[in-house]
Amino acid sequence: MKKEFYSAICGIFPIMCAMLLGVPSYGQKRTLALMDAIEIAQAQSYEAMVARMNLMSQYWSLRSYKAQLLPSVNLSGGLMEFDRSMVETRNYENGEIKYVENNTLSNSLMLSVNQNVAPLGGTLSLQSYLYRLDQFSYENKIYNSRPIRLSYSQPLFAYNKFKWLKKTEPLKYDIAKRKYLESMETVGSSVINLFFNVLSAQSEMRQAQSNLEDRKALYEMAKKRFELGTIKKGELLQLELSVLNAEVDLNKRRITAENELFALSSFLRLPTCMEIELLPPPSMPDIVLNQPDVIQKAIDNSTHSLQLNLNTVQSEQQVAQAKAERGIKLELHGELGFNKSADSFKGAYTGLQDNEIVGLTLSLPIFDWGVGKGRVKMAQVDLEATKIRNEQLHDEYIQQILSDVQSFNIQGAQCRNALRAKDIANERYDITRRYFEAGTVNVTDLNTAWQEAESARSQYLQMLQSYWSVYYSIRKSTLYDWVNDVDLNEKFDNAIISELK
Repeated sequence: MKKEFYSAICGIFPIMCAMLLGVPSYGQKRTLALMDAIEIAQAQSYEAMVARMNLMSQYWSLRSYKAQLLPSVNLSGGLMEFDRSMVETRNYENGEIKYVENNTLSNSLMLSVNQNVAPLGGTLSLQSYLYRLDQFSYENKIYNSRPIRLSYSQPLFAYNKFKWLKKTEPLKYDIAKRKYLESMETVGSSVINLFFNVLSAQSEMRQAQSNLEDRKALYEMAKKRFELGTIKKGELLQLELSVLNAEVDLNKRRITAENELFALSSFLRLPTCMEIELLPPPSMPDIVLNQPDVIQKAIDNSTHSLQLNLNTVQSEQQVAQAKAERGIKLELHGELGFNKSADSFKGAYTGLQDNEIVGLTLSLPIFDWGVGKGRVKMAQVDLEATKIRNEQLHDEYIQQILSDVQSFNIQGAQCRNALRAKDIANERYDITRRYFEAGTVNVTDLNTAWQEAESARSQYLQMLQSYWSVYYSIRKSTLYDWVNDVDLNEKFDNAIISELK
């Protein structure tokens, strides 16, 4: 029954996902706009799934750090430890050594509550301990109890990892959240490239089909004109050759279009047998970006500033650790509690005796051949190098944003010019074709007009692709939707964490 149930769930789940994501079943045809493709990819592509897993990994890293700041309860011990062997004994009066038979069974149990004291780097522990030893050779049993024991250990002048974890772990999680959003924008950029690759390939295939039909029609017309003696044999052969070349070109374009469509479908994880019709973006947003505003959003929202800060903190952490491990090491430890040994369980908890221990452990390297000093110097040099690299990365980052903004502001006009050039080239080809039909232009002029029209169509799609690619690059750098005026950090859905716990 369970197997059938799981099989049914596995069969229904893809259908439910398809319904939720708007993905039709196999064999159906659907139209797909650019924004729809981006939404599908951000929901179900492999890259999006990996981004979610990376976010979850850092989320649980933060949870693990916070758990270390809470009390932990532990139960430990040894049960039914039987020991039958020969053990060495020494006579305390004359020092004589003998081996006697040991035949014992021991059991121990300890319950402890431990608390890390993060500001100081020490450890506080509350314990309760009971030990029983059965000596079969002497028909004797011994109980040793510590009903309550409070202990504390405090390193002095030592490296406190909790001090640095308090700085790095929340920072890493903030970076992970923003990286997740940046990964979604990267997915969008990948979809744009794949989407327009398909559009370009399909446009070229359609143009190749149209060109083949035109060439066939012109070739038939040229044969009639050749019979009338209005064109030369060379021009007729040139048109016949153009028909053959057009057939070869159409087959190549068809294979390319199929391959590009397969690449897009695979990225979106759509059925490869599905017939998809892509809808080019109907229009471009008429916006102009202000460079200072974009730079400020990038500094405030993206992972760039946080990552540079984390690099510096981690380098400072290495310096602090190297300095702490170089010099004197002191550890203060103490415990307070009660204990008792007896030959009965009740006696082990009656008439308890005080138990106090206080001590200081010292470790001081006298001469280490400069190992500690070298580690400190290396850490300090790494810190300075990190600061220099951060400055370099920041300058390069700002320069890239300025370049993207400048390119984006120009790209809109470029697209409009390319669209107008495409219309002009198409109109010129139509006029040239009518002149050729009327016999007023030759084949060379006709081919030149057709090549210019093809070039203009291709250039327009390239400009459109560049426009959206640069726009999503700016979105990724700033985590800001400039078209809808929305901060993407505000769109971070914490439900993602809840769903993947």
